[in-house]
Amino acid sequence: MIKGILVINNHGKPRLTKFYEHLPVERQQNMIRECFTLISKRSDRVCNFLEDVGAWSKDTKLVYRVYATLYFIFVVDGSESELGILDLIHVFVESLDHVFENVCELDLIFHTDKVHHILDEIVMGGMVLETNLQEILTAVKEQEELETRGSKVAAAKLKLKQQLS
Repeated sequence: MIKGILVINNHGKPRLTKFYEHLPVERQQNMIRECFTLISKRSDRVCNFLEDVGAWSKDTKLVYRVYATLYFIFVVDGSESELGILDLIHVFVESLDHVFENVCELDLIFHTDKVHHILDEIVMGGMVLETNLQEILTAVKEQEELETRGSKVAAAKLKLKQQLS
């Protein structure tokens, strides 16, 4: 099971945090800090996962990948495959890349709702829902179309209301 997903820039600022276990905010912040400290000190030549991380429970692993200036970290329990999670991180980043056309840190900052929607298409409640890139992109596109239609309807209602006044 996935316990949490973190995206942290290379200065230690969290750009996306999603925990699938209820934890107090202070504990979450300590865990984010510890994850960044452990991972940022690692060489590029070592494997992309850590086991038995201090702030988390004993049977927890950090699986991560670094893309440009961002660390994508998945916190998982012992039952998850490290290679499977690395692939899942790649699917998530690829999805972001398709939606934002060359995703960057600013996209994560200014489009948090869309980033969370993409993540929710892939992982929900700590369980992997979808790994097929095309299915994820189709769902995101359908959501965008619904939002566009909804804003057009709202604009039409407002215009009609103004005309009647």
